Amino acid sequence: MRPLGPFGVDIAAPAEMVFDVIAAPYLGRTPRAMGGKLKVLERGADVVLAEHYTPVHGGRLTATTLETVSFDRPRRVSFRLVRGPVPAITEEFTLTEHDGKTRLDYSGELGTDFGAVGQLWADQVAAAWQAAVRSSFKSIRAEAERRASAGMAE
Repeated sequence: MRPLGPFGVDIAAPAEMVFDVIAAPYLGRTPRAMGGKLKVLERGADVVLAEHYTPVHGGRLTATTLETVSFDRPRRVSFRLVRGPVPAITEEFTLTEHDGKTRLDYSGELGTDFGAVGQLWADQVAAAWQAAVRSSFKSIRAEAERRASAGMAE
């Protein structure tokens, strides 16, 4: 097992709004623009089974993972790998609100087998995985702050 993260971002928007930005493509209708990144196979009230598509090796290849995604409004979104490039991954987004602003934090664990060879593979997978999460955090922040400023103007 090796850690993923931790890292986070401060967002100038309430936690409910940030949570909605994260959860919307899973619990609601997945936007067409996300079709190349996400396909929800089963939806429940607070859990989904989803395929995620992540470019690797400079975009020449795409890693496909199957994950359960659980939602605990507005505090947490949890991911558990079902099928993917390694035997085990668990991840968590946590949201903490203070004075109308939200801290969005990421942490997780990645597990491999095959000893030293598995550790080398884990390092490669972890780097790509964390880069994808950082990219998602930038998008989440931008959209949540856009919604928050639009709401303030109304």
